[in-house]
Amino acid sequence: MQDIRLHKFPIRILLVHNVTDNSTAVGRAISELTCELQQCDAEVIAAHQVEDACSIIDSNPTIQCLLLNWDFDNDPEHQSPTVILDTLRRRNDSMPVFLLANRTSATQISIDAMQKADDFIWLLEDTASFISGRIIAAAERYRQDALPPMFKALVEFSKVYEYSWHTPGHTGGTAFLKSPVGQAFFNFFGEELFRSDLSISVGELGSLLDHSGPIGESEHYAARVFGAHRSYHVTNGSSTSNRVILMSSVTRNQIALCDRNCHKSVEHAMTMSGAIPTYMMPSRNYYGIIGPIKPEHLTTKAIKKSIADNPLVTKDIDATPVHAIITNSTYDGLCYNVKRVEELLGQSVDRLHFDEAWYGYARFNPIYQDRHAMHGDPKDHDAKGPTVFATQSTHKLLAAFSQASLIHVRNGRNPIEHTRFNEAFMMHASTSPFYPIIASNDVSAAMMDGTSGKSLTTDAISEAVSFRQMMARMHAEFAADKQWFFNCWQPDTTHIGKNKTVPFYQVPQDELISNPQHWVLHPNAAWHGFGDIEDNYCMLDPIKVSVVTPGMQIDGTLMPSGIPASIVTAYLDRQGIVVEKTTDFTILFLFSIGITKGKWGTLANTLLDFKRDYDANAPLEHVLPALMESNRERYAGMGLRDLSDTMFAAMKELKTTAAMSAGFSELPIPDFSPVEAYEQLVRNQIESLPLNKMAGRTVATGVVPYPPGIPLLMPGENAGPADGPLLGYLKALEAFDKRFPGFTHDTHGVEVVNGEYQVLCVKK
Repeated sequence: MQDIRLHKFPIRILLVHNVTDNSTAVGRAISELTCELQQCDAEVIAAHQVEDACSIIDSNPTIQCLLLNWDFDNDPEHQSPTVILDTLRRRNDSMPVFLLANRTSATQISIDAMQKADDFIWLLEDTASFISGRIIAAAERYRQDALPPMFKALVEFSKVYEYSWHTPGHTGGTAFLKSPVGQAFFNFFGEELFRSDLSISVGELGSLLDHSGPIGESEHYAARVFGAHRSYHVTNGSSTSNRVILMSSVTRNQIALCDRNCHKSVEHAMTMSGAIPTYMMPSRNYYGIIGPIKPEHLTTKAIKKSIADNPLVTKDIDATPVHAIITNSTYDGLCYNVKRVEELLGQSVDRLHFDEAWYGYARFNPIYQDRHAMHGDPKDHDAKGPTVFATQSTHKLLAAFSQASLIHVRNGRNPIEHTRFNEAFMMHASTSPFYPIIASNDVSAAMMDGTSGKSLTTDAISEAVSFRQMMARMHAEFAADKQWFFNCWQPDTTHIGKNKTVPFYQVPQDELISNPQHWVLHPNAAWHGFGDIEDNYCMLDPIKVSVVTPGMQIDGTLMPSGIPASIVTAYLDRQGIVVEKTTDFTILFLFSIGITKGKWGTLANTLLDFKRDYDANAPLEHVLPALMESNRERYAGMGLRDLSDTMFAAMKELKTTAAMSAGFSELPIPDFSPVEAYEQLVRNQIESLPLNKMAGRTVATGVVPYPPGIPLLMPGENAGPADGPLLGYLKALEAFDKRFPGFTHDTHGVEVVNGEYQVLCVKK
């Protein structure tokens, strides 16, 4: 791709050979070829050892061409070049490869090597100028072909320096250059971003609303990569993606089956569509970790009973559900066997919708086979089976800008054809989308295309497994010395072969990376706490790592002493480590494709530092200075262990973990549908009530404690009796928050007034 910004993206060529004597004919030819390539503004990186070449391939994605001496080491078996070639093709199946060979050795190249290479170079027969021209041309084609359709069109358009008379008004950033603060803003982000912020008037890029031009091509490309029949770019997050799907599929007084472990956007969609939710209850273990909806709750009999038990489903409402939504994977990383879910739930409903906001990478690694919505070949999707939707936040665990999301569709029974679906899409899409978000979706798909997707996801799994095994090993070593340490929520032991049981940290890493059976929740395995769950129904995602703090036993009872996870999170935050989620005794870390050994190595060292400071009862002034600065009177004179003991005792007294389990173990009674509750809110027929006045009252807004992020109360539901599990849990949180400033809970739908929880309720 001839680009006026070529100096920013030079052609980089990896030249692998071990000819160091430039006085030989081959040595002179390699030297001349290197000079010719450099004169063409290419950067040539030389590697003279197999390990060095493989390291460069693994660590430098900017390499755009490989020149490989097939006679490396003069080995008749050509083992070294074969290793290098295999290493490249595991990561990249499209980069051009030239084998440097003589005519004799070329006749002996294996079929496998020939299939993995693209061309030959006869160093002693063609001129350096001719050879370099072929190499540069191949690298240019690779650069051109590497760009996915929308991003490619955006790059091409940005090279057209023309005056614009359309929106946006900053016109490529020039408006910002007219003021000092605007100049600072422009310089911070760089010119390319502003030149890429374009109007829908730019026809060369197509339309997000019409799905035309390069944007439409990009959606077709994403559908191929992610295994869908159709895909849609969404530029304001998977919250909007969920609303688009639900509003295209279900309307007022129709029944939607909803995973109670649902995102707030599903609540919004129920409100906007007027649908009647019937909830499917997920399981929960002794740590409060959210598990799957068990198979017995997805049978036709169970679904019919759930609908029959729903007070909102009156005689004048059709009791046939039209849509079902399930969160996959759960926040804590538990993945369904989607084929099994389709088999069970597909008997009750025509449209299945999987919220895979945190799970967009699953298609690209075989360890997740059949555990994601777009599993298998889309051509094999049963037209008589349910229509399947998936929403994926590409920005969460793939590589895209914030708010980038994709909707994927596979048509089965009762499909929603594009024209109808697009009406719901346009209702939520902007006529002025931010093109860089669409381009980042496009690039995210391209990064996962071909062997690259498997390579990137395998790297992430490998890093997670390394961290998990190191934590398990350190936990075992400290335990042998009768000391405490953190552990990970995972099997303590696993099976190798038929009869051999070994500690988790001793399992060969390749086995854990490639064999899903080590991550499956087998029935009645003590470690997972989900009881007699159907075998192979649910699997723990290796990259979602829950670090466990001491304090909770596997039977759900508290130990004599323990360390609340929130204190560890505060300690980590002080060291610049921000976690994903914290419960009473677990801390969730996400090992995305951006994780490095240095990053998780720092985490492990910081956890060791916490143990040292906890054991020494280090003063809070030293280890949590920000906490002390804000709450000096409350925590004066306390050390890290003092704080931990005091908080653990309070959790024991308030029974916070047990209260959480009780609060989420039964469904509240709905007095209104979500839309009816919202109508009361709009009409101002609401009042803010403290917990001690909420008994028997109907909430106007959802109450969602974080963690775990599951609705405790949905809009229109009854708070229950004063001593019931719902208000009991909220009262336990309120009491805890009063005792421990700096460690208060984040509960959506609750306003804290002078330390007192208040919730909006419908007036009587």
